[in-house]
Amino acid sequence: MENAQLISLSRQIALQRQMDVVANNIANLNTTGFKAEQILFEEYVMPTARDNDFPSLDQPLSYVQDWATLHDLQGGAVVQTGNELDVALNGNGFFAVQTAGGERWTKAGAFELNNQGILVDQSGNPVLGAGGPIQFGPEEIGITIAADGTVSSSAGTKGQLRIVEFANAQDLVREGANLFSGGTPGPNSTTRVMQGHIERSNVSGVTEMAEMIRVQRAYESIASLTQKQDDMRRNAIQRLGDANA
Repeated sequence: MENAQLISLSRQIALQRQMDVVANNIANLNTTGFKAEQILFEEYVMPTARDNDFPSLDQPLSYVQDWATLHDLQGGAVVQTGNELDVALNGNGFFAVQTAGGERWTKAGAFELNNQGILVDQSGNPVLGAGGPIQFGPEEIGITIAADGTVSSSAGTKGQLRIVEFANAQDLVREGANLFSGGTPGPNSTTRVMQGHIERSNVSGVTEMAEMIRVQRAYESIASLTQKQDDMRRNAIQRLGDANA
């Protein structure tokens, strides 16, 4: 395969990966607390053989390389719901939840109570307080959550939501739509809790649709170029065959 086709193929693979990320962002446009992703690409210059006996130096070949996926951690719109179990975070912190795989971190604060009275997220994962999951009795009413995460009810103080912050949140690894793992969780220093609010997805539908169109057009352009290269090579082979006949 010619170098031009390999370079085109590297670009097409990168665009395909970018389209997958854009499609996932759009699919989670209405997911509470969802954080969009972005792809970073870099140029990979392929080393070429060189020798002083060559009539001219070989030209370097530039390929496209999928370098990294970044989390867009900008805050989404905070919407007031009035639900006493809806909680948004004003700051860089994350809620801690307990999953089968261990502790995970999330921005999605649309909580509820399961049939055992335990505060859980929308996937049923217990929301962690400083001393573990927070549980309410069937007779308790009037749940309040203070700005520092202290949870109270008619039975008194129930605990304090465990809010964690990260020195470098880009180290986190996404799991599903709303959970993150990894990183080195530190204590909350600046994040405040807002009861009766939820944080929407930070995906901009207009921006993502425009990006999808741009990626699609770029992919079509590369595909067209590759097709023209194939046609040129086919015609060249055919003419050589006719001349030798």
